[in-house]
Amino acid sequence: MNIRLIVLTILVALSVGAVAQKAYIPWEHGKLKVSEESRYLKHEDGTPFFWLGDTGWLLPERLNRDEASYYLEQCAKAGYNVVQVQTINGVPAMNVYGQSSHPDGYNFKDINKKGVYGYWDHMDYIIDTAARKGIYIGMVCIWGGLVKGGAMDVKQAQAYGKFLAERYKDRPNIIWFIGGDVKGDVKTAEWEMLANTIRPICKDHLMTFHPFGRTISTTWFNNADWLDFNMFQSGHRRYGQRKGDGDYPIEENTEEDGWRFVERSLAVAPLKPVVDGEPIYEHIPQGLHDPNETRWNDADVRRYAYWSVFAGSFGHTYGHSSIMQFYRPGIGAAYGATIAWYDALKDPGFNQMKYLKNLMLAFPYFERVPDQSVIAGTNGERYDRAIATRGSDYLLVYNYSGKPMEIDLKKVSGAKKNVWWYSAKSGKLTYIGEFDNKVTTFQHDSGYMSGNDQVLIAVDASKEYVKKEWTELPTRN
Repeated sequence: MNIRLIVLTILVALSVGAVAQKAYIPWEHGKLKVSEESRYLKHEDGTPFFWLGDTGWLLPERLNRDEASYYLEQCAKAGYNVVQVQTINGVPAMNVYGQSSHPDGYNFKDINKKGVYGYWDHMDYIIDTAARKGIYIGMVCIWGGLVKGGAMDVKQAQAYGKFLAERYKDRPNIIWFIGGDVKGDVKTAEWEMLANTIRPICKDHLMTFHPFGRTISTTWFNNADWLDFNMFQSGHRRYGQRKGDGDYPIEENTEEDGWRFVERSLAVAPLKPVVDGEPIYEHIPQGLHDPNETRWNDADVRRYAYWSVFAGSFGHTYGHSSIMQFYRPGIGAAYGATIAWYDALKDPGFNQMKYLKNLMLAFPYFERVPDQSVIAGTNGERYDRAIATRGSDYLLVYNYSGKPMEIDLKKVSGAKKNVWWYSAKSGKLTYIGEFDNKVTTFQHDSGYMSGNDQVLIAVDASKEYVKKEWTELPTRN
């Protein structure tokens, strides 16, 4: 074979591979909206949208264009369809090119200065690059601590909201975040002005409020017309790390029970969808502030994700200490970060979240409800707590610790049930047999507290959502 033919063969192979790797573009199914039962998100044509987010707070400030493109590509490959960013982390914010977000304060009239590569040009690039990869950008307009400190008043909020809305109203991949690690009763007038300025200009983009740690937007804004779905921040503390620093909507010594926030939010009328927008981060110290503390690991971030989704969340946002701040050697590290962000993209938790999305999209989507009555007898507490969700003809039970559990197979249709174990860690699917329609005890053979958390899948034997011969679930968009 001559050299020209070899080169041609390689080019054809690359071309075919490029076609095969074409990104899934979710908004080709229409804009995002809240589904009719008010628990989930979907596209206009009825396609379900399972939110799988990554936390990339300092992306606009810390990465250049090549780095931003690389990061977003890795997110897409790992199954993420939302990336949450701090649009500005200061007034002004400065990006890696030395460009200011507010060269003329809150006067944005001449922000696009001829011959000047500006902060907002770079933001445009990030949003457009994410769009090509099928990723929504969750834009925290301004971090809450800045507003709390006086960096934006009501009049400035109106000017800033108008600027953002007019600049990005035609981008298909925007989700607005009002707030930013702040309680809704702090600078409420500023948040209301920002939201109510953006909303009439950007009617096709969903909007939420990103709250302070261990709080829920439901507390302050559930009745607001601009709030499409609720968000909570379950936070970074372990059991017993309450530290007496707030009146939170969950009980004392339940800090890790993220599922409690979901239950609280879904109990409030009018019913709105809810998601954990900031749980514990992989490799961040427990309690957040002491770098000598034990670090949260991949098993912990999986537990938070499955507990939240099975309790009724419409998706989940993952976070990693190094990725969220895009730490690398040579720059300051918050919260004791030691892993370069590009190496952290290889960490297990980052790459395991897609198994949750594949699982939730494998079954009829909008009928799914949380149902703890599936678990017969006495359920465990804390790490031993099994959590169940089901449709009419399937049920799923997440078991973190490996403790035996009694499951009432009569809770869904079918005289017989096909049953599998599904590994949250590896995505491995193992068929374990057909079972009679009765209460049955299940325990995975990996043993107690092995770090091999599992989901029990039981399906009406007349249905074929999952095939017996499968060893993994198909990748879902």
